[in-house]
Amino acid sequence: MSTVMEIKKTSLYEEHKKLGDKMVTFAGWEMPVQYSSVKEEHLTVRNKAGLFDVSHMGQVFISGKDSLAFLQKLVPQDIAKLSEEKAVYTQLTNQNGGIIDDLIIYKLENNKFLLIINASRIEEDVKWLFKNSKDFDVVVDNQSDNLSMIALQGSCAADILENLGFLKEKQPERFFIKETNLLDADIFVAATGYTGEDGFEIIVPNQKAVEFWQKILSTGEKFGLKPVGLAARDTLRLESALLLYGQDMNENTTPIEASLAWTVSQDKKEDYFGKDNILAQINQKNEAKKLVGFKMLDKSIPRHDYIIYINGEEAGIVTSGGVGVSIDQNIGLGYIEAGKSSAVGTKIEIMIREKLHPAEIVKRPFYRKK
Repeated sequence: MSTVMEIKKTSLYEEHKKLGDKMVTFAGWEMPVQYSSVKEEHLTVRNKAGLFDVSHMGQVFISGKDSLAFLQKLVPQDIAKLSEEKAVYTQLTNQNGGIIDDLIIYKLENNKFLLIINASRIEEDVKWLFKNSKDFDVVVDNQSDNLSMIALQGSCAADILENLGFLKEKQPERFFIKETNLLDADIFVAATGYTGEDGFEIIVPNQKAVEFWQKILSTGEKFGLKPVGLAARDTLRLESALLLYGQDMNENTTPIEASLAWTVSQDKKEDYFGKDNILAQINQKNEAKKLVGFKMLDKSIPRHDYIIYINGEEAGIVTSGGVGVSIDQNIGLGYIEAGKSSAVGTKIEIMIREKLHPAEIVKRPFYRKK
């Protein structure tokens, strides 16, 4: 007997409907995909500010006297280096060094951490955390169903937050988090995001989500703030060469293959899942594939799963592709097999509708904020 998966709705679902947004199912959630045009929403974030509902993301708190040792066992980053309120981007890795999920870990205080995980991986991640917590004195507290997350992104984000009552001198610096009380609610404000712009991710109790959403939108109106959907979130992250789990990486991809060697602490003494494989790939340069960025040399648009060719031979696969709205170029990410050139400047071709189209491997990110 087959079971139908229940589609979840965020606390802001009715707000999106009021704004006339188009909804799509994403990672088991009914989510806003766009309010106006993708281009308009994209450029609004680049030039002013955009507001995103990212409440589908997971929030898991780790606490207890062994919380640091527990996290050190799970990720390649050296969590011991985190100061209080500092954040770090990293991955949960399996025994082979494959990526179970990519996530951000915030050190809230000694022996207390917050993990922000991908919506599509909440169940798997929490299962992995509990499975590996047995030998540690830790509490794994999954609060994903009780918290909402609103992302305020763009150059005007700090001004809007100040106008809400959170003064700039008290706002967290880039890749830090602060716990504060705003609009009579205890919330977290993290200076992180998925757009390549400055901005914040605001974590609030579900029952306060609508009030925060409405208040931020009304306060930000004079700054040009607009709500933004998942479609522009994807074009923004692609321009910034930020990876999407399940598309640009998965459990069969290591951080080194995904060009995330910068997230691996090579001097970390503690053992973690997949450490030997990951360090061997760094030291011996023996990864099976390598993630690259490329730009099209004609007007064609690359898409997920298109085949990459070098010198007429199949050489890899596109993982993400689309229009670089801010840079007026069509761009993509993809894997090149070991033994083939993945160097910047390498000419490649993308098979699109049974025809090869010229492209070139380029430096990432494709776009840098002003």
